[in-house]
Amino acid sequence: MPEKICVSIESGPYRLEAEAVRIGTDVLVYIWGGDRPHIGSIAAAQPRPSLEDPSRVSATASVLTYPGHKEDTLVKDAAELLAAKLETCVVVTAGLHWDDVDETGIREIVTLCRELIRKLLEKLVP
Repeated sequence: MPEKICVSIESGPYRLEAEAVRIGTDVLVYIWGGDRPHIGSIAAAQPRPSLEDPSRVSATASVLTYPGHKEDTLVKDAAELLAAKLETCVVVTAGLHWDDVDETGIREIVTLCRELIRKLLEKLVP
């Protein structure tokens, strides 16, 4: 059974959680939080040479977002970052929902999500 790697982050009313599992050399990540966690968007990324500097590793992702959901940018950014840094294929899914969140709250959630992925990356790097 693959080992689960769990991280969480919280600020005020916003708590986000993520779990990752290695499937062979690949990584599956799921991120959730809020009043009604769900699957809103999915990104699949694979590493490739950077277009700007082929000596560096970058990544390309494909994204699927269910209608009415807005996690697409979060999962794409997370999947590409993880795939490039880990040099493996990565799938990230996320579903975050808080009732009546305003623009300030959304910005805070995006910042928290980025920090959450950095925390996860620290645990995933061998």
